[in-house]
Amino acid sequence: MNLHEYQAKSLFGDYGIPTPAGRVIDTLDGLDDAVAALSGGEAGGNSGHASGNQQWAVKAQVHAGGRGKGGGVKVAAGRDELARHAADILGMQLVTPQTGAEGLPVNALLIEETLHIARELYLGMLVDRARGRVVVMASAAGGMNIEEVAADTPEKIHTAYVAPQT
Repeated sequence: MNLHEYQAKSLFGDYGIPTPAGRVIDTLDGLDDAVAALSGGEAGGNSGHASGNQQWAVKAQVHAGGRGKGGGVKVAAGRDELARHAADILGMQLVTPQTGAEGLPVNALLIEETLHIARELYLGMLVDRARGRVVVMASAAGGMNIEEVAADTPEKIHTAYVAPQT
């Protein structure tokens, strides 16, 4: 199962896990509604606070890691910059190490409030087909640069295998 970031955050919200407020758009026509909802403090995520700082993150919604390094994640300070970033990213062919040279088309954007990041953690789950198990990976050293952590200091990534029947 592949989930976009906005879908995963919606699931988190269903279980009471705080997430930044955000809105998904698939055309630039939806940008004003997203900004109005976020600026007005309408609950788009589950953070419980409004986005009065007038900064937003614009995030390409594709099934690939490394979106930021590929130009698919930008922070906008103000409405004009937000519109420019959204126009640049929506419809682009995003190339990351996980997409290959052909990249993936960006058909949707997550417009999200920005928050101060005190600490970044990495948590991932995937199917290890060879073992017939789900592997849960976690690292306090992770986040955007988890690939480098895996290559340079793999001992900082903790793994646990989960039997699907239990």
